[in-house]
This record gives sequence, structure tokens and C-alpha cells, in this order.
Amino acid sequence: MSIKVLIATGGEIAIRIARTIKDNGLIPIGVYTPSDKEALHRRFMVDDIEISSYEDINEIIYAAQELGADAVHPGYGILAMENEYASLLKRKNIAFIAPPPSVYAITRDKIVAKTYAEKLGIPTPPWREIKSPDDVLEFAREHGYPLILKPIAGKWGIGVRIIRSESEVESMVKSSRSIAEKTFRDPRLYVEPFIENSKHIEVQVLGDRENIIHLYDRECFIGRNFRRLIAEAPSPSLDQETRRKIIEMALTIARSIRLENLATIEFIYNPETKQVFFIEVNPGLTPEHAVTEFIIRRDLVKKQLEVSLYGAHGVKQDELILDGHAIGVNIYAENPLTNEKTTGTITNYIEPGGAGIRVDSELSKGVQIENRDLIARIIAWGTERKTAISRLNRALTELTIEGLVTNHIYLKYLIEHPVFQSADYTISKLVEVDNSITKKIVNTITTHSIVLATLVEFDDEGVKNYVKKPSVLTSILQSEKAMSIKRSAWYYYASVRAALERHYLSRRRHSSGREGRK
Repeated sequence: MSIKVLIATGGEIAIRIARTIKDNGLIPIGVYTPSDKEALHRRFMVDDIEISSYEDINEIIYAAQELGADAVHPGYGILAMENEYASLLKRKNIAFIAPPPSVYAITRDKIVAKTYAEKLGIPTPPWREIKSPDDVLEFAREHGYPLILKPIAGKWGIGVRIIRSESEVESMVKSSRSIAEKTFRDPRLYVEPFIENSKHIEVQVLGDRENIIHLYDRECFIGRNFRRLIAEAPSPSLDQETRRKIIEMALTIARSIRLENLATIEFIYNPETKQVFFIEVNPGLTPEHAVTEFIIRRDLVKKQLEVSLYGAHGVKQDELILDGHAIGVNIYAENPLTNEKTTGTITNYIEPGGAGIRVDSELSKGVQIENRDLIARIIAWGTERKTAISRLNRALTELTIEGLVTNHIYLKYLIEHPVFQSADYTISKLVEVDNSITKKIVNTITTHSIVLATLVEFDDEGVKNYVKKPSVLTSILQSEKAMSIKRSAWYYYASVRAALERHYLSRRRHSSGREGRK
């Protein structure tokens, strides 16, 4: 009998998982919410069922039973880290394509994970669980500012706050606790020093309880909202001794918990002092897994299936050979200037391709995006980092997304920035980089808006004589450079069209009134 695997999520990751399930002779079945009735991921499922939320454990288990699922893959949403999720499926005799409850019992709670690592002799930053703002103030008296406040059950930077002075403590604690309770159903928080001149390094590990191996390291560029914008593997910042040290720490943790399936073990690294601190363990699949797949030439979802369904992944450490360099960027449905989520219907989508490029995406013409965050990922591979960057830049230039505002242009400017090109990015440099890119985006939008406004006026009989007059603007619009600007300007059309139309109609009404008075 063929094995049915329920993919308990939507979006680009559901499509990516479904492809591997089909490739391995299994049957992908799925779920969708009312807002996702027309979502692209439904086309990749042999059967599916509607649920009210991807974050409702009981509904997902009901869907699995209704569709006759033999296994459930959680994707990498918030529920993917729930110990209760794995336990309930186990009691229903449904395989969980992720680590078992024994792993989640340690990794779900960041304080438990930190204490566990410390007992293994692995350094962590000083930390303290907090009950009130007074606890933060007391911690600050010993360690100073800045501090970083985190939900104990948190993930993906949600609810994380930086505290730079005593005056911010009370409001930050209140804000972080509220988000933690709403998102993770756990209001607990902890605080630790915020190490600004640091890098975020993580090690991908794979195990079947007995054969536990590392799949090399990654380095992540963290954005202004503590989400990962870019991941590259291997890290361009580590010397061989530091790399060996970090990997050995990760393996020590993975072996001690007898890891079954995948996990990402995360560290903070200070390139000046060479200090390394353990942060947390993220069990299961993460959005950054694709860059690791490129450099080891292995399908990690396939390995998840093999471990959870058949008990072994079949890879020996000495069989893995590091192959080149990979860089991946996350495309979010968000305004690149305000970081606010955006919605829209895709009116045109052109996907990049060519040598060394992979795209994981939920986008297609006509697809409506709402209540979504990560919508696509572009990964570039090269024999060396320089080649990977060049290919990624080309891919972002080729990418066209119309009908929805995304962070696409922000990412393009980011990988072109000298701080990224030199691999000199640290947390302390994010503000400098962010301000530089934001200014560049504003200037670009301004230029494109001028061109679009002029194009609108070209269609009006009353201004033809005006644009024929010699002017700097007219000469620019007739140049080859302007042709290029006009073509690329349509990327911004959805976001500025309404404002331009209001401005233009206002001008027409004003002009008509003046003519009437004459």
C-alpha cells in the first residue's frame, strides 16, 4: 500500500515537501484554510481538506484521520515545535515527520535547552528568567545595557525586544509578554546581554538516534525584525578551528538527546574575541535548509521521511563532501520600507532560472496572497562565494512579482551592499546597512514615480504641447536609460498607482475649474 503523508501547512514549504513526497513514491495529501481555497499548494496534493487554521492541532489531527494519513509533516510553522503535537500523533499511531516528543521536551523550552547545554559544558550567555520589569533592572545592574528580551517558547524572532536603557524596560517587557502569550500561549520571558558585534551561526544536524552527523554550518543575516533575510552555507566568517569547535558543540548536544530526524543548533559568534555561545535548538525543518541541501547534494525532506518512516537515514559522516557555496534569500510579502505585511493578487510572475538557481515559491498568476509571510525563497549556488553572489544578483534582477508589494528590491540592494559583499555583517552593522538600503529604495521609488506620472500625462491631449517643449525631463524620458527605467517602473506600479491617480484627477479638476472661470 502507498503511504499517505499529510502536509499540515500551506505556502511554498507545502509545495517543496509535496515534491519530495511524490519523488519517493508516496502520496501527498494536504489541508487549506478558507483564504487559501485558490492557493497554489492545493494543486500539488492528491487530496486535501479545509480547516479553519494551520495552527489548530485538533483540526489537523482530524484532517489526518479523515484523509487516512499514515504520517504528518508539520512544515516549519509555529506548531512544528509543539511537544503536544508530536505526542498526540504518536497516540493516534500516525508518524510525525519531525523529531519525536523526547526531543521537543528539551528543545521547546529555551531555558531547559540552555540549562541542558550548560550541563554538557557548552557556554551560553548570562541569562535570567524574568517575572517582572524589576528582574530586568536587577540583571542590567550586573551586566549593563543593551539587553535582549526573548519569549521562552519563542521562534522566528517573534516577540524579541532590544532594551537599551532603563526607561524602555517596562514597556518592552509588557510588549514582549503580550506577544508571547498570544502567539505561543506561553507568556514567560528571559533576558540576556545583547552582543552587538556578533554573527549568527547555525549547524544543521541529522540523526536516527544512533547515527548522528552534522551537515556543515550556515550563517544568517538577520533583518530589522529579527527575521532571517539571507542564509549562506558554509559560513564565510569561520576559520577551520572555529568551525570545528562549533560543529563539535552541535554534535555534543545532538548526541546527548539522541537526535531523531533534523535539528538546527544555533550559536552566537563574536569574530573579535572568537567567543562562541549556544543560543537554542530548532527541531525539524527550517526555512534555511535549502542552502545546506545545495552544498551537500542531499534532499533533507527525503532524509526526514527515511528516519521517521523507516528508522534510518543511511548517510555516513565521511560520505559528505562540502561542495561549493550557497546563498538563499527569503521573499516576504511586506513593504520594504515599513516592514508591514502586504496582501494582493499576483498579476504577473516571472521566475528566475539558469545555472545554479533554485526557487521554492507559492507564487503564480492569479494567486491571492493574504495572511502570509514567507512566500518564496531563491537560492544560488557557485563553486565559490563570489559566483553564488553574482548568480543571486542575476536571479533577483530576473524576478518579476506584480500585484503584490514584497521585500524583493530590499534583498537585491542588500546583497549588493559592501558589508554583505565582504561578509563583514554583524548585528551592530544592521542599522547602518538598513538605513543605507532604505534611502536607496526611497530614491528609486521617487525616480520611478516621476516616470510613471509623466507616462500618465502622455495620454492626456492637454499636456502634449508641454512635453514637447525642451526640458531636462523630456530629454531624460527620450534616452535609452529612461527606457530601462520605464520597464522596471512597472514593478512599483501597484503600490503608487492609486496615489498618482488621485493626484492626476485633482490636477484635472483644478484645471477644468480654471478654464470655466476664463
